[in-house]
Amino acid sequence: MHYSDLGMIAQLLALVFAVYAIIASVFGARLRRPALQASGRLSVLAVAAFLILTSASLFASFVTHDFGLQYVAQHSNLAMPWYYTVAAFYGGQEGSLLYWTMMLAIFSAIAVLSYRRAPEGLMPYVVAVLMTIDGFFLIVLNFVSTPFVRVRVAPMDGAGLNPILQDPGMLVHPPMLLMGYMSFSVPFAFAVAAMITGKLDNGWLRAIRRWTLAAWSIQTTGLLLGAWWSYHVLGWGGYWGWDPVENAALLPWITATAFLHSTMVQERRGTLKVWNLALIIATFALSIFGTFEVRSGIINSVHSFAYSSIGPYFLGFLGVIVLGSIGLFFYRLPRLRPEHEWDSFVSREGGFLVNNWLLTGIAFATFWGTIFPILSATFRGQTMTVGTSFYNLTDGALFLVLIAVMGIGPLLAWRRASWQSIWRNFRWPALLAALCAIILPIFGEANIVANIGFAVCAFAAATIFYELWRGMRVRHGHGESYPTALLMLVRRHRQRYGGYLVHLGLVILAVGVIGSHFFQAEQDLSLRAGQSATVAGYTITYRGISSSVQDSVQTIKTHFTISQNGQHLNDIYPGERIFPGFEDQPASIVSITTYGATDLYVFLAGYEGTNSATLKVFINPLVSFVWLGGILMLLGGILCWWPVARPVARLSETGAATNRRIPAATRAPGNVKVAAKAPRAEVTS
Repeated sequence: MHYSDLGMIAQLLALVFAVYAIIASVFGARLRRPALQASGRLSVLAVAAFLILTSASLFASFVTHDFGLQYVAQHSNLAMPWYYTVAAFYGGQEGSLLYWTMMLAIFSAIAVLSYRRAPEGLMPYVVAVLMTIDGFFLIVLNFVSTPFVRVRVAPMDGAGLNPILQDPGMLVHPPMLLMGYMSFSVPFAFAVAAMITGKLDNGWLRAIRRWTLAAWSIQTTGLLLGAWWSYHVLGWGGYWGWDPVENAALLPWITATAFLHSTMVQERRGTLKVWNLALIIATFALSIFGTFEVRSGIINSVHSFAYSSIGPYFLGFLGVIVLGSIGLFFYRLPRLRPEHEWDSFVSREGGFLVNNWLLTGIAFATFWGTIFPILSATFRGQTMTVGTSFYNLTDGALFLVLIAVMGIGPLLAWRRASWQSIWRNFRWPALLAALCAIILPIFGEANIVANIGFAVCAFAAATIFYELWRGMRVRHGHGESYPTALLMLVRRHRQRYGGYLVHLGLVILAVGVIGSHFFQAEQDLSLRAGQSATVAGYTITYRGISSSVQDSVQTIKTHFTISQNGQHLNDIYPGERIFPGFEDQPASIVSITTYGATDLYVFLAGYEGTNSATLKVFINPLVSFVWLGGILMLLGGILCWWPVARPVARLSETGAATNRRIPAATRAPGNVKVAAKAPRAEVTS
């Protein structure tokens, strides 16, 4: 018996239990039978267990080099290191689908185990929706595209993983991005359950806040790692090319960002209920669209799989999601009336609304550019693509306005902001932005668009620091030192200051994008041994070439020295690796050296023996700000997600009240104003 046989059995059993979980949960809720609902929840745990066993079987097949399994033979070989052999698990279509399905089952099991936090009556339908999604993927895995197909005669060795994927980024980027797509399923399930049951108050929002923050943080990690991988591996000097698959990964992140902002308005003012449901439906639908796009091969991309027969299944599933959600949405529309009228557009909720309009506009422009080749091929008979200039102009302008609004919104008052408070809060940030716009041209930065961008970023950053300073100053006035005041502010208001950290990270990332886009320098060089050339003040001298073979992989490295003003800086070794079976697809070894805030990016474009080498050299200013900003955004998302401890009264053995802290996640959803409620007494033994 092979490991694959065990995997096939476990995969089929997972489908059986998923179907049972749907039936038991729905009928248990309709007939009000708690035992039936409980069996449905237990079935979710069984689905997770069987899918973990299925994945372990495929992992074991890779580790033992079972080339009789077609999927293993297609994506691994004996020469691959063990870590790339393991990563080949999700290197192809079938494995990535299995990973998606397994992670959804695990997340569903976590949701079931923490279901006590959910509003009463929602959980059976949450289970049903989650298992319907997982059930669809299991049907595809069992009957359409299974990773457990065996061949009659096993080859002696496999084809190996695509060389471009044999990079450390492969170990982290694909699983994080796939997990990001998947993780939006849980908030969507709660939204659908709320529409089915009619429980459309704020309870379902509170139940999914941390789920959505987790999904947003995971997707942020996947996008950041994808940009890093593209920058370090592909050799084109950039990190974001508006590729269709890149766009598909960005779309649900944008709508989820809008959702996280607008939920604050609903919880505070009881408005934007329709908008929030629409956003969470759109987020999940775009996640499925991204999965469909990559696996159908319908749009050409360096990231997508070849044309596959599973495309129509995903398209049909996407149609069911969209039509079903829209039907429920309109059915419950009468219950989604706002609880309060808007007092003024010049208010914090007004800022959130403009923020959402801009994010939606960015999502629409990106979606339109992504599907335009499909539309042009369908209606005009020829495939027309949208160039990067469209995205840079449209999305770039919208993002710039978004950053400005991001600086304005948090300093506005709820309900209505007076002009006096607006002047008081924004005069210093506006002055800093004006100074930035004036000073930059003096120092030779004459690009008007870039100067406007830097000024807007300076304004947004200044508003963030000003708000932080105001909070610290108030606490300092009550006797706390400034460092203590900062620590206490963050500890007691993690969501607010975590959000500010996300905003600051986006501002820093925008500075990196502006600098690397408008001030990038590019030059092609062809040098003979001993020759030198100067690019943007850096002198590059060709010293020679070397070749070595290890584990059947040939590595070719060229040697260059970098100097500036006659002073030697360092040696670089751009080159390429040639893998057996992929001789016509060499993997580039890109040399990236950071000097201050500028990257010297060198790509080996070609060579002629030991005599000459051809290089593409990029000077990329401020690219390091992209990675710094992305990391700060991720840290801010984690800070928002991290549970906040709240004091709860507790009786000691002597009867005296003491305080202890419990995670906010364990509190009842409605327990917002702790001081307004009677403390819960507990007697210790």
